[in-house]
Amino acid sequence: MRIEKFDMKYLKDYFEEMNGEITKYQWPDPFESMDDARALLQDFLDEMEKNETLVYSILDDDDSFAGSVELHGLSRDCPEVGVWITEANQRKGYAYAALKELLDIAKNSFGKEAFFYEADIRNEGSTKLLHKFSDEYEIITQGLEELTTDSGKELQLQGYVLKAK
Repeated sequence: MRIEKFDMKYLKDYFEEMNGEITKYQWPDPFESMDDARALLQDFLDEMEKNETLVYSILDDDDSFAGSVELHGLSRDCPEVGVWITEANQRKGYAYAALKELLDIAKNSFGKEAFFYEADIRNEGSTKLLHKFSDEYEIITQGLEELTTDSGKELQLQGYVLKAK
């Protein structure tokens, strides 16, 4: 597994793999069209040019698209991080490896020491992932936010700050 800066050559994979099951406990919904996906990802690429966002594709050992790992708000003291893995590649350790690499890039290249991570409390995989970082980061629990998205999803988002030890 490896990560590389997102490139539009993965647009179709991103579009197809970010499906209803992947977004079940997330604010975003699946894209309605390829054009919608292209527009959002182009915004991310534009933000990368300004050093505001980091978006990387996760590639498996065969260099096939396996998900995305992202950091938003790079200019802030505590940027937000997130990761998602395609259904076929879940439970292989990719999320941990990709997020660790992204956190290392943010620390070593941008001097970041604290990161915001948010997951729905019903998403056990995301919560388990977070605690894999407890040796390197102090994990500070934030408040629980219950909300309904524009599309009607009811989320129970638990925020955490990961502070480098």
